[in-house]
Amino acid sequence: MQRFGWIGVDLFFVLSGYLIGGQLLLALARGKEISLNTFYGRRALRIFPAYLVVVSIYCFLPVALREYNSMPPLWKFLTFTQNLGLRGGTAFSHAWSLCIEFQFYLVLPLLIVALARRPNRALIFALPIVIILWCIFIRGFIAYWIAIHYGQSYGRWQQWIYYPTYSRLEALTIGVSLSAIEIFEPEWWSNLVKQAIWLWLPALAGLAVALILAENGLTVLSSSLGFFLVATASGLFLICALSPRLPFATVPVPGAAFLATIAYSLYLTHKVPIHWVEVFARARSLSPILAYALAMTLALLIGVLLFVFVERPFLRLRERNPRTSPKIPGEVDKRKGRRRLYNG
Repeated sequence: MQRFGWIGVDLFFVLSGYLIGGQLLLALARGKEISLNTFYGRRALRIFPAYLVVVSIYCFLPVALREYNSMPPLWKFLTFTQNLGLRGGTAFSHAWSLCIEFQFYLVLPLLIVALARRPNRALIFALPIVIILWCIFIRGFIAYWIAIHYGQSYGRWQQWIYYPTYSRLEALTIGVSLSAIEIFEPEWWSNLVKQAIWLWLPALAGLAVALILAENGLTVLSSSLGFFLVATASGLFLICALSPRLPFATVPVPGAAFLATIAYSLYLTHKVPIHWVEVFARARSLSPILAYALAMTLALLIGVLLFVFVERPFLRLRERNPRTSPKIPGEVDKRKGRRRLYNG
């Protein structure tokens, strides 16, 4: 399971692109201006409080209690550039995906505002394709360069291909593109969701090919196409999840709302409690099943505590503050009548 956990990041990026892009694009579709102050204010109150608390804990936590001894410098966490030049094996390394998210939040509204001022249909259609092709090309080129100069160097592959923003944009782009199709091309979207009854087949096939490529090592082919296939499959799964022709949009999943609520706090904190349980389990020779249950329980408990005492108060403050109350649609998807399981 751990070997294939990386595919969840691209699924998350697709969902984030779809939801955040939808908030911004739906405002334009309704003839409203995008309030950058409101958007950035809401993002800040959503991201900063819990994140800064966890960064502070990592900074003051004894080295022996971290999941890894070394840790990137503080300024990289505070500027959300920790993912640039990052290698694995460092404490709080999983914040790399949040750094990409933050950079995405920073740039996307400005890009949409710029495109809305001088709308060019050809440019709007070409831009996502160019971004996706760029990601495929740059990963393949860098993988080829690494192979020539360093051979199979996993550290440099992480540093220059896996973690950087410039090579991981297609999942976010696919998510925003799906949202744009749903809002501005309803006939296209209607046809897509109608085809969802079989779209899960190419999604599974693409995912399987990506995993097979990943098993072949850090080759040019696996590096260039693997992430693209996972992102495309995630986009197809999203269409299936939203289609009324499949049960995913209508059948409630027990516990899903709870996990969605605490997901951000759980994401920030999960590695430390899992590391503690691993050390404890080795010292006590616990069975893998018991160790897993203890790790999940402790991770959930710490995630809930962070949500209740840090994240939730600031989310409530955000809703009460007139400067950050939602002036742009998106908290409730009125097109489908579904409440989004996302604290946007």
